[in-house]
Amino acid sequence: MELFRPPMLLLALGVSDLHSLPWFMNISESLGPGTVLESFSFNCSSSTPTLELLYVQPPTTFFNPPSLRRQGSSYVGKVTLSSSVRLDALAVNHYKLQLRFQCGIRVIEGPLFLDVQRDPSHVQCAGRFASPAGEIIEVPETVAPGARLYTLLLPGLELQGAQMSITSAQDPSHFPGSFSINQQGWLQAPAQGLKGQAQKVFQLQISVTFGQGQNCQGMLTVKVLPSPSSQVSFQEPAQNITILENLVPGKKVVQVRARGFHVRYEIVSPVPCPFYSIGHADGVVRLTAPLELARVPDAKVTRLKVKAFERLRPWASAELDLTVNVRSANRWPPRCLPALLVTQIPETAPVGTVLNTLTCTDPDSAGATLDYQLWFHSPPGPASLCLRDRVLEVNTTLDCDTPAACFQHIASILVFDDGQPLMTTEVPVLVTVTPINEFSPTCAPRTFRVREDARPHTLLGSVVGKDMDYPHDSIEYYASGGPATFTVDRLSGEVRLLGPLDYEQQRMYRFTVQLIDHGQDQDPTCHRSGSCTITIEVEDVNDHEPECEPPFQELTIHTPPGRSVEVTKVSCRIPQEPQRLTFSYSIVGGNTQSRFSLQGAILVHNDPVPGPPWSQQPHTYELLIHVADAGPSIPHLSTTATIIVHLIPWRASTVATSSHRTTMPSPMTPLLVTDTEAFWQPEPWFVVVLTVTGALLLFALGWLLMGVAQLLHTPNKPAQDLLLNSIQEAEGSIEGFMEAPRIETPQQPFDGSTQDPCKSFCFQTILYLGPPSFLIPSPYLLLTLGVCYLYSYPE
Repeated sequence: MELFRPPMLLLALGVSDLHSLPWFMNISESLGPGTVLESFSFNCSSSTPTLELLYVQPPTTFFNPPSLRRQGSSYVGKVTLSSSVRLDALAVNHYKLQLRFQCGIRVIEGPLFLDVQRDPSHVQCAGRFASPAGEIIEVPETVAPGARLYTLLLPGLELQGAQMSITSAQDPSHFPGSFSINQQGWLQAPAQGLKGQAQKVFQLQISVTFGQGQNCQGMLTVKVLPSPSSQVSFQEPAQNITILENLVPGKKVVQVRARGFHVRYEIVSPVPCPFYSIGHADGVVRLTAPLELARVPDAKVTRLKVKAFERLRPWASAELDLTVNVRSANRWPPRCLPALLVTQIPETAPVGTVLNTLTCTDPDSAGATLDYQLWFHSPPGPASLCLRDRVLEVNTTLDCDTPAACFQHIASILVFDDGQPLMTTEVPVLVTVTPINEFSPTCAPRTFRVREDARPHTLLGSVVGKDMDYPHDSIEYYASGGPATFTVDRLSGEVRLLGPLDYEQQRMYRFTVQLIDHGQDQDPTCHRSGSCTITIEVEDVNDHEPECEPPFQELTIHTPPGRSVEVTKVSCRIPQEPQRLTFSYSIVGGNTQSRFSLQGAILVHNDPVPGPPWSQQPHTYELLIHVADAGPSIPHLSTTATIIVHLIPWRASTVATSSHRTTMPSPMTPLLVTDTEAFWQPEPWFVVVLTVTGALLLFALGWLLMGVAQLLHTPNKPAQDLLLNSIQEAEGSIEGFMEAPRIETPQQPFDGSTQDPCKSFCFQTILYLGPPSFLIPSPYLLLTLGVCYLYSYPE
């Protein structure tokens, strides 16, 4: 048979990789000892090279150590078969030879794979059957007539149509009958059986003829044993095992054991067995060929029938049903799509939202069952996400409104197959939770109070906004529809004063502060807003002095002894603040002898206790009245009003003569008459006309009255002097719109004639003519009329 040989391989020292390895060769099972399997050429000039056979799988002595000899400038190595070679494709059809070539420090290793091919033309009598001693079998004497005692297995005979026959003589005196062998190699007991033939030995020469004149011979010795005293049995009648397809040929699959004496084992079905063999003595089942399920799917399940029998009594036997299941070798971990799971979801995603569905397959077995597990690398832990079968879902509410709550979930999905060894694939998972602006900012209405004299940039208070979205309270503040007097800081919410305030003009301000959040949503343009009302109350501050009307007064009063007389009332107010009505009054100057006091705003003259001596001379007091507001606001501002009081004391008129002295009756209480007239301010031309007309009318009236008085009684000199004095005093003391009447009792000397006392009323009238001008030098016109009405008193 022509063998396939790959081209010669040249390994140079400059080549460091085994790019041409491994080598695969097909060899025939008919090759004999010394056959060269492969030759190798090497270049090595630095030192003497070596070529070694490290090991052979499965272990065998069929291969010689490789030879290496120099041939020209290179070295040639050869691998040959040994003298003990017995290649049998049905027993072992695959060998692996590990070779190593070394040249100095350079070492190259590589495997050589040999596949043993069946050779239909090669038939040989092998085993103990072909040995000089032959094969020895033991059978009990109780074996059934014509029972199968032995099976001659010669590889290839079934293809060649081999003929088998017993050539040795079977002496009837010694043999109970004739043994026979059929074309399948079955040696059968004589038709008469072997009963009574115990301890006898029968040698049978068997000839095998095949092809054209080809034959081989062997010896078979049959020993008849007495009836067994025990039975051969397995502990269990059936056994089921599972192995991996990557099991190396020659490796142990399982070992079966049966009870009995000198038990031997054989596989009786299937015959021949393509993948398994059993040790005749130890019952070890071994693999004889590679189990490549992709190429040989029938090897996935093999049912073997194993027979156990005693060596000396082959008829004492038992059978075991052995099922061998071949599972795909777990060479590759599961493959998943996607291999990396990266996604993002909003924090408002409901529970049960599907993030992704994982699709995984096992390259070693398409229908393999895979197991999925979710493992978290970092907080918040397994509560946020869950894995149901192959589906990754949201497990709980993803609330990201707390610091570092769940912005990123780092996990892995571990996928396990059911192979041996167990292999795992890890699918990294990165889930980013994006924030959503869920809540609107809020703030509570605030009321701030500020003094009206507060300076610009004064801090009134702060608007405190709240936002539950993360990052918390990321708010900007804006004043909406508010006055320009106030401003709100955009970042801090501080309310500050920009302009002046006036309590009298506006006491309260209201405006709206709008709150807008930012940076709390994946979309930077997504904002929420809220608002609240800010009330600013202006606190009143006393910033205007009181004004008295008029600020200057000059009065003339007549005071009786021992009596208090109301002089005047100080009238003050604050025009800019009409609501202020409370003032405090005090005399701060000019009050000598403490003759004056204040009863609220009323100036009162206090006369000492009546009794002589009385002051007979007029006296002038210049009083300074301190007027201050008395309200709760500070500071308390004040002003000073000036009042000039001409004090004329009461005088009792007494006239004496040389002969008689008359005492005036008790003085009468003066009668003070005050007439207040309303006035209006006309046009200047009207004032001029009215003044001229009034002056002429008064002059005529005064002339008429004086004439009447002369007719009634001619006044004496003291009365004229008194009337003139009153007119002069009234012209100098009256200012503003005021009447100050005065009552005087004239004192006349006694001239010897009898006169009745009289009571005189003097009326002083002041007319306000308007503001001074070039036509009217003085705003007041004083008209004094003196009329004496004489009343007689009884003596």
